[in-house]
Amino acid sequence: MSEAEHRPTRIVLVRHGESVVTVNRVVGGPRTCSGLSELGVRQADQLRARLERTGEIDATALVSSAYPRARQTAEAIAPAVGLDVTVIDEFGEHDPGPECDGLTFQEFIDRYGMPDWEGDPYATTFPGGETIAAFHHRVGVALTDLVERHEGGTVVVVCHGGVVDAVIRRTLRTPMTGDFDLHTKNTSLTELVLGRPGRWRLVRYNDAAHLEGLPDETPRMSDG
Repeated sequence: MSEAEHRPTRIVLVRHGESVVTVNRVVGGPRTCSGLSELGVRQADQLRARLERTGEIDATALVSSAYPRARQTAEAIAPAVGLDVTVIDEFGEHDPGPECDGLTFQEFIDRYGMPDWEGDPYATTFPGGETIAAFHHRVGVALTDLVERHEGGTVVVVCHGGVVDAVIRRTLRTPMTGDFDLHTKNTSLTELVLGRPGRWRLVRYNDAAHLEGLPDETPRMSDG
């Protein structure tokens, strides 16, 4: 039995900083994401300062979604963990598809109505985009692959509110929709530990102590 088999695998999820598309009230998918807002940059900087000060994460890998808002956040904290950023597309947010990507929230609602985030995960949420079920499948496969490749390590994954939701629901074996709501804060830390195959433990969720003193986030239509 290898040394890695005796060590738990730790996954630390970091939601990106506040994004420009959130401030502008835009559906910001992979085609139109324009990175972090001014506040988002400050949030990422304060997370980096916290990690440098505390040394609380001894990471073996640093992964990011391909979205600019996630990559900027990952690049901001990279010096604190001493690792280069590896981009994995599959940790991107729920893809609204080309028809909806870039619409303002109001334009989206005027055309299609308010999405039913608590409804049938196989139903159409974004016309031409991913269903909730397809999104959860994509994230679940990416998580399984990440754990297999980094067994016994500590992986920091800079991603999105929807991804955090999908990972928690998958590891806690809950339905894809309903039962509870998660409101994940920008640049917050969520940590899960896999002690043995199939047995996950949620260590912390939404740890955003480093945001003290910063303005409140811009309200959003959904986690992104």
